[in-house]
Amino acid sequence: MSKISRVVVVGGTHGNELNGIYLVKKYERSPHLIARSSFESCTLLASPRAHQLMKRYVDTDLNRCFRQQDLENTSLSTYEAQRAKEIYRRFGSGGSQPADLIVDLHTTTSNMGLTLILPSKHLFNLQLASYLTSIHPSIKVLCPLTQNLDAPYLNSISQFGCVFEVGAVAQGVLDAALFQQMEALVHSILDYVEAFNQGSPLSFKNTLHLYQTIQSVDYPRNEAGEIQAMIHPQLQFKDYNALHTGDPIFLTFDGQTIVYEGESTVFPVFINEAAYYEKGIAMYLTEQHQCTI
Repeated sequence: MSKISRVVVVGGTHGNELNGIYLVKKYERSPHLIARSSFESCTLLASPRAHQLMKRYVDTDLNRCFRQQDLENTSLSTYEAQRAKEIYRRFGSGGSQPADLIVDLHTTTSNMGLTLILPSKHLFNLQLASYLTSIHPSIKVLCPLTQNLDAPYLNSISQFGCVFEVGAVAQGVLDAALFQQMEALVHSILDYVEAFNQGSPLSFKNTLHLYQTIQSVDYPRNEAGEIQAMIHPQLQFKDYNALHTGDPIFLTFDGQTIVYEGESTVFPVFINEAAYYEKGIAMYLTEQHQCTI
């Protein structure tokens, strides 16, 4: 593959996820921190109005506005739809400053630790992930089971991309330890790209441990759509822990336990994420895989 010419570090795709926002603001004040000799480093505060309001979004989730059909739809007039078009016209393919790699920084209320989400299993993405896990062993790597060539996410507008989800941290709260870890990960990515462009890629393991999403699970609800049970206390904050058949998964308001009835062992992630209540998602279930690079 050709060299990477432009990397964009994005914060504030959701306006109340502060770690990424303030890291981007730091880079805007001190651009030398992300400058490298072989490519251009840019920053983007994706949703400044949502951040000003200290809300996840103004009208709709910006990170669901980047499907091609939506970018081309002139009738979509929400703030996020218009903002997505602006971002695409700048950093999308054919834009004024097309991005080769987008690093999108997020926080989560779930106990996800340091999670790297890959949009695809492209060789470059896998090699980058393997390098990052070799120097930051606590990173978990999450990816979709199948590649969606027309994804709605901001990082999908570049050829390569990744999302960092760090947590648990409350919405609208800065966490210093996670801020420092996120900053270290960004610098590691930029160092890897620099070495790659110079023809001497940094060493990485030839196997990569992946968690592949297989389905989402909603909370039990009644006919009116009202939630009838909570995440079970034994499952709360147990992201990436094995969930076996018969293990507790929900607890009803009158104290009844609902168990996991799947036949295979899975590993739930984004457990009880605050922003996913409106999306009808209590957690995602994943499977573990070893990937040979």
